[in-house]
Amino acid sequence: MEEEKSFSTWLQEVPERLRRDALWRSEYYRQAMYLYDLVWLDSLLLKSDFRAREIVSQLVRSAGSICANMEEAYGRGVGTRDYLRIMQIALGEARETQGWYFRARHALPADLLTRRLDVLNKLIASLVGTIAAHKRKLRT
Repeated sequence: MEEEKSFSTWLQEVPERLRRDALWRSEYYRQAMYLYDLVWLDSLLLKSDFRAREIVSQLVRSAGSICANMEEAYGRGVGTRDYLRIMQIALGEARETQGWYFRARHALPADLLTRRLDVLNKLIASLVGTIAAHKRKLRT
């Protein structure tokens, strides 16, 4: 089984082609992509507990949707109303992922759950700040 990597180690292993993409400059996108890799690892652990098996598909779907919505929003044009709307969906998916992690807490080691919730809290805060800044720009 693959080992969990720190964010800084993980960043160094991301292919150069992705790191050159303009979206990659966004801290929230890097955090979301890192989170998805963590979910991928955690799914193996969760699948081993029959009670958590149903949570795995929900967790993978919601975490994957965070990144996917960011990619779609960026493709619609940063600063547009569509960008803002889709980024709000990404925020909703991040909150849903947080909820699924909490519901999976009985099948996860406490320190792992704490690390995942820390990643999610940082991601959610980043998204809230980004969305608020874009709302202000659209009002002016």
